Amino acid sequence: MLIQFGQALSAYFYEVFVAKFDFWLAFGLIAQLFFTARFLVQWISSERAGQSVVPMAFWFFSMGGGLMTLIYGFAKREPVIIIGQGLATLIYIRNIMLIVKNRGKASKTLDS
Repeated sequence: MLIQFGQALSAYFYEVFVAKFDFWLAFGLIAQLFFTARFLVQWISSERAGQSVVPMAFWFFSMGGGLMTLIYGFAKREPVIIIGQGLATLIYIRNIMLIVKNRGKASKTLDS
């Protein structure tokens, strides 16, 4: 039973990541990596500051990864991704607009 499960799992991963590999899978994986980078940027910035901070780069990675994932959702016709990333991307853009608008004032966002 355990061997059959291992074989089925292996066949699944082969089909998903190898047999179906195309431009859109590569694009989607890059989008996900770009989106995930924002958490690394935020974590490193917070560690350096000794407190929780959200650097401007976090919002740019959010917007870039969100837009790429949205494009992927449209290409793959995935309504859950389209709705989720469509709304989230609007929030990322709005946050960037607010940061730029209040640049001269005290902000909770680090510029580095």
